[in-house]
Amino acid sequence: MFKKILIANRGEIACRVIRTARRMGIATVAVYSDADSDAPHVEMADAAVRIGPPPAGQSYLVIENIVEACKTAGAEAVHPGYGFLSEQAAFARALEANGIVFIGPNPKAIEAMGDKIESKKLAQNAGVTPVPGFAGVVEDVAQAEEIASAIGYPVMIKASAGGGGRGMRIIETKEGIAEGFARAASEAQSAFGDGRVFIEKYIANPRHIEIQVLGDKHGNIIYLGERECSIQRRHQKLIEEAPSPFIDEETRRVMGEQALALARAVNYDSAGTVEFIAAQDGSFYFLEMNTRLQVEHPVTELITGIDLVEQMIGSAAGYRLTLSQTDIQIKGWAIESRILAEDPARNFLPSAGRLKTYRPPSEEKRDGVTVRIDSGVCEGSEIPIYYDSLIAKLVTHAPDRMAAIEAQARTLDSFVIDGVANNVTFLAATMEHKRFRAGKLSTGFIAEEYPHGFAPLAPQGDAAELFACIAAASDHVMNKRKRAISCQMRTARPVEFTKERSVMLGKTRHDVRLDETSEGLRVHFEGTGRTRLCISSWVPGQSVWKGTIDGETIAARLQPILNGISLAHRGFVADARVYTRREAELALLIPEKKTAGGSNFLRCPMPGLVKAILVTAGQAVRAGEVLCIIEAMKMETALCAEFDATVAKIHVQPGDSLPVDAIIMAFA
Repeated sequence: MFKKILIANRGEIACRVIRTARRMGIATVAVYSDADSDAPHVEMADAAVRIGPPPAGQSYLVIENIVEACKTAGAEAVHPGYGFLSEQAAFARALEANGIVFIGPNPKAIEAMGDKIESKKLAQNAGVTPVPGFAGVVEDVAQAEEIASAIGYPVMIKASAGGGGRGMRIIETKEGIAEGFARAASEAQSAFGDGRVFIEKYIANPRHIEIQVLGDKHGNIIYLGERECSIQRRHQKLIEEAPSPFIDEETRRVMGEQALALARAVNYDSAGTVEFIAAQDGSFYFLEMNTRLQVEHPVTELITGIDLVEQMIGSAAGYRLTLSQTDIQIKGWAIESRILAEDPARNFLPSAGRLKTYRPPSEEKRDGVTVRIDSGVCEGSEIPIYYDSLIAKLVTHAPDRMAAIEAQARTLDSFVIDGVANNVTFLAATMEHKRFRAGKLSTGFIAEEYPHGFAPLAPQGDAAELFACIAAASDHVMNKRKRAISCQMRTARPVEFTKERSVMLGKTRHDVRLDETSEGLRVHFEGTGRTRLCISSWVPGQSVWKGTIDGETIAARLQPILNGISLAHRGFVADARVYTRREAELALLIPEKKTAGGSNFLRCPMPGLVKAILVTAGQAVRAGEVLCIIEAMKMETALCAEFDATVAKIHVQPGDSLPVDAIIMAFA
């Protein structure tokens, strides 16, 4: 077994590999760019080596820098994590040439499967059915138009190298080919250093199913069941689960055997994933093979009890696989949510900045439920624009799917993040969505259910009463604390504190009466006549309110605002203020501030780099015309004119780094 390994990655996956290596008694070496000098993975490792400036193309993607770091630190092997160099055969060969072991598959397998075009040809030869399309490199727009017309719209333009949604565009009509081809090729070149793309038929309303395989260097290989990864936006996964609610035992067996056939065809000898697109009628097609550890690997680990990183290290060290196919038993259900620095209200555009507050809930195993949090940040960490937007992965495992969903929802409500926009409330709302709970999933779920992005829901009915209870209970605790302050001026007559309150959720008023009893705080709603029993040990200053309301365990995120608190629970968000009855009457009379109308400026919708400016000052532009390209977290976004106008002034130039809402150009 190795004595020291280097992790050629950053963030969450670097921390996750370090944890397993430490448990195995293996020393670890971290690498870091200037943007990551204070990152948790650098602190966790036994040693750390600087590899360059922030852009990945000058640090994490430079093979020579990683090899030199191995020599400097005396590392015998390298785990690549996911992304960056993890699927670069040239990296594995460079390590081999320097006597360093690559913790992953052999370079020939990486070459065969990492190239999406060649992998489709191999799949056909192995008896695996690929998605219909053109299995060759598309050279230019004219050829792309010809191929797309022959296949039939809609089509998918995809990068031949890499994955993770980069270099992918769905094209609905001929008019979108030129822009889609340019963006996919440019994004692929930027992310993977390989701008080659191909075209295949886009399967409408599909499900994304993948099979985890595991092999050693002695010819043994098995599969570990499937994962469902259909909840995506911009072709990047947000929520994954194992097993899939769509797959039965027979389909699982057939998919698994096809995955093994493909893996055997390239002598696969590590952890890897064979991805399929499944139509709603149950038919499925080979999509691609990822020759690395997947972001969503924890759900497979929890339902099988197998540490995939440990298995990868063992295989690379020459150990035989001790598991056979009959040993693999699926136990329970696991769900993973990716907590990301992105703004769901702005159609999931990436965010960046410093985590002013980062308070994840505790990991635990209790009552048959496991809560696992894989993270690579801490309070005060910077989320840079150069890399992906992952903050943490929340994984829950329970005896069945509904119990795993409930555990996700409860734990998400206890996740406190401030400083960057994030998707925690969106994930919590998804856990409550009827379609998600019913397992009626497709890769179009988010686009269909939230076509204009996600806006938090205002609580209604029972949810509104629950919010009012939490607001009234927390206000009651704060008032008790105020009354207990010593050395207060005494009055001739004791002040009577009324038990009657009005809870304002936005502009909606709930009149309540509070009674503190030995059982807890009773909140009587005068409008409905209902009384709710509220029990909690919450104290002022805590960011999460935890307790029970009528015996139901509740967690809600709580943030102070002017004269009140902002509450978030199960995807609902409301500003709550607790008043006396007279104060509530006056509050309803305060006019709302009107927002300004349209603007003559094009503003940056997210922190990012200016990739290209496509217009000049004085140029007339029409609505829908592309004005510039912004790159953030390895994704390119085209910003278009919202109306016909003339460009008056351009305030930025290519290469500039912009904060959110920075002015890019002005219109006359």
